[in-house]
Amino acid sequence: MKAAVYHRYGPPDVLSIEEIDAPEIAPEGHDDRVLIEVHAAAVNPFDVLHRRGYLPVRASAGWLRPKYDVLGIDVAGTVIGVGKDVTRLAVGDALYGICLGSHAEFVRARERTVAKMAANLTFLQAAALPTAAITALQALRDYAHLQPGQSVLVNGASGGVGHFAVQLAKYYGATVTAVTSTANLAWVQALGADEVIDYTREDFTRAGRKYDLIYDAAASRTYFACKPALAPGGMYITENPGKPAFQMFQVIFSALRGDQHVRTHIARPDGEDLDFLRGLAEESRIRPVIEKVYPLEEIAAAHRHLEGGHTKGKLVIQVR
Repeated sequence: MKAAVYHRYGPPDVLSIEEIDAPEIAPEGHDDRVLIEVHAAAVNPFDVLHRRGYLPVRASAGWLRPKYDVLGIDVAGTVIGVGKDVTRLAVGDALYGICLGSHAEFVRARERTVAKMAANLTFLQAAALPTAAITALQALRDYAHLQPGQSVLVNGASGGVGHFAVQLAKYYGATVTAVTSTANLAWVQALGADEVIDYTREDFTRAGRKYDLIYDAAASRTYFACKPALAPGGMYITENPGKPAFQMFQVIFSALRGDQHVRTHIARPDGEDLDFLRGLAEESRIRPVIEKVYPLEEIAAAHRHLEGGHTKGKLVIQVR
């Protein structure tokens, strides 16, 4: 099969398109797997960090060279094989979800990390959902325990996670302030934001307003910078912290102070959450925004695009 492969850590140019062996349906001891014919996949910060060889991920990804040659964690495609323990999916089902190695024509996934995709979405749209939408959902629901009427500020509201956070916060009944750039103000507000702030003209940390939750989806502002804008008892949540030790210091500091809370969130794949998100998509409560679709052969260009920052929604790879 054709796949986007990398054999060493480095810049986007380490990625190449190669012919490799396709995965089996269910090797011995893996009867909960499904084999997927991949139609589309997304590019995530996860892929960039692993391709670069970011130090904290090397413990699992390989210290000197990658253990796994194919990147990609978001997938949308068709089930072409199932293990004997699979009960929720059948051959022919259109699915979406999370699994390692989706930047290829075929991939194998655990049943519990994928789900049937929304009937009103294309494969390209479905591939934009899994990691970003689950990340936002779990942060708002499981960490913040968001309640109707609470005030939420989403920093990085036009990004992959951020644009889902705006929509999900509105679904849970929050009053949402979205922070983004001038070019993105209109479409982010159209997602449901009650207020939008242009960060090129206004610093929300100095505006004198207080929020019950500051969700730093862009991971660009520290808790200490956001503290003046956080209400007593409020929570600050960040994604993909670039400095884990510093983030831990922020968590400990807030715990000792006791009046505010800091959480660093990393999403966990979950089939039930994917089922829930499918329902929201079918009810038009959430919709993915895709800035650009790249063919698999241009995977390196997609990585360069994501690394450049300021992506509008998601970048998606069309495999077939």
